[in-house]
Amino acid sequence: MTHSRTVGFLTVAAMLAAMWVFEIVDTVMGGALDMVFGLRSWTFDNVWSVVTAPFMHAGFTHLISNSIPFLVLGALVAIGGLGRFAWTTLIVMAASGIGVWLLSPQGTLTVGASGLVFGYFGYTVLRGIVERRTVDIVIMICVILFYGTLIFGVLPQQTGVSWQAHLFGFLGGLFAAYVLPRRQSRRELNGGYGGRPGPGPGGYGGYGAPLR
Repeated sequence: MTHSRTVGFLTVAAMLAAMWVFEIVDTVMGGALDMVFGLRSWTFDNVWSVVTAPFMHAGFTHLISNSIPFLVLGALVAIGGLGRFAWTTLIVMAASGIGVWLLSPQGTLTVGASGLVFGYFGYTVLRGIVERRTVDIVIMICVILFYGTLIFGVLPQQTGVSWQAHLFGFLGGLFAAYVLPRRQSRRELNGGYGGRPGPGPGGYGGYGAPLR
């Protein structure tokens, strides 16, 4: 688990580094990457962009606002290991992408990692209840204390901010926390509770700012 956790942390850092590299290149190219890799609602020829849109941002201000929450919450998810982080990310990406594609006005271009941020937020909060392990409960309490106000981002509030990505990313995180198998405690592994099923793979991300 220690190796898997370390690789998970490195994966979170690598994803954030990739976002910065893409934004630098996108700025040099005058926003061309956003147009190609952003998710455009109700358009069938780029549905694959549900995977790429979280790596694009509408400028450095947008990227900076997502960077720290993504790094912190992503690392907290990665505590469960690389597999759990990967499955959570994929689930959140799918949920957020579907919500953005279906509910955004036709032709709206959406980019950003905030769907992932909200997904990781939802995952860490519910996981503490599902797992009922001390570490997960402590993580849940800390996330609520420091990032609890994120929940208001799932409501339509500000033009140019994709509440669809936030809401469905959050729901995707809750879904991932509920459906991914529980981790076995050391006592369970030793047969103390009669041998419950072992843990399974443990993720997808989101978007933040619609570009008109």
